Amino acid sequence: MNVLVTGGAGYIGSVVVEQLRAHGHDAIVYDSLAKGHREAVAPGAILVEGNLLDRPTLRRALDQHRVEAVIHMAAYSLVGESVAEPHKYFVNNVSATLALLDAMLEVGIKRFVFSSTAAVYGEPQRVPITEDLSQSPTNPYGESKVAVERALGWYDAAYRIRFASLRYFNAAGASERCGEHHDPESHLIPLVLNVAAGRAEHIRVFGEDYPTPDGTCVRDYIHVVDLADAHILALQALDAGSRIYNLGYGGGYSVRQVIEMARQITGRPIPIEPGPRRAGDPAVLIASSDKITRELQWRPHSSALETIVESAWRWHVTHPHGYHQ
Repeated sequence: MNVLVTGGAGYIGSVVVEQLRAHGHDAIVYDSLAKGHREAVAPGAILVEGNLLDRPTLRRALDQHRVEAVIHMAAYSLVGESVAEPHKYFVNNVSATLALLDAMLEVGIKRFVFSSTAAVYGEPQRVPITEDLSQSPTNPYGESKVAVERALGWYDAAYRIRFASLRYFNAAGASERCGEHHDPESHLIPLVLNVAAGRAEHIRVFGEDYPTPDGTCVRDYIHVVDLADAHILALQALDAGSRIYNLGYGGGYSVRQVIEMARQITGRPIPIEPGPRRAGDPAVLIASSDKITRELQWRPHSSALETIVESAWRWHVTHPHGYHQ
């Protein structure tokens, strides 16, 4: 199958492209490279540099490469930035997605896998979180994803675009050739490893008084390769109808547990600087992935925190400057 991956030069997108290639699909990466990296694009994949709001370039990419399905991963995802600049997030995450869907309709593409987020739930009513819980996002980033999910339901009903919306929890870890290289970096594990590598003096812990065993936030971390595998399964299931899935492991680790694991794996001291809570940070976010396990037989292979952190550290060691070697 010819699959267009928007944001395919980014952290998760690059690993999805790797897995598509490994499963025998042809991958066309559509990326502006504003956040992504040319070096992250998997060998054998085609790179088209463009913005989703550039209609001629987008339409030409869909046409020329005979695209049969789209995996949409091009979005802004910084919660704090979304609060400060909601316009930026609604234009990029909502308007650009609608432009992509309309271009797909013009050329007759009816398969769509959407990169969504646990942020659609806001402060969850219960954990582990199941897909039927109400959506009450606490920031524009989560709200932008809810808006797209709701639009997808109507596009399915009116135009029969079959979609899978995958609600990520905390993607982490690395494949052999692709890892996290963000500027600025906001994810806990690479920030902790930056301290271990001597690129930062300490890791700041935002809040130590949450109602959790050690007072720090608990999150469900999922290895990026397991996450990518779920995209392949969702893509293959689209002809049977649209669907929504959580992607996590059903367990969680606190900020302090992640830091301690990084200390063990790296053998380096990682000083902590306590900080105040961040607005909108739920105490616990843990996914129930029973639905995708039951319906698509998704079987993650790298769920141990040790495996996740070790793979990330290995990539950091071999890529001390990220993709900028």
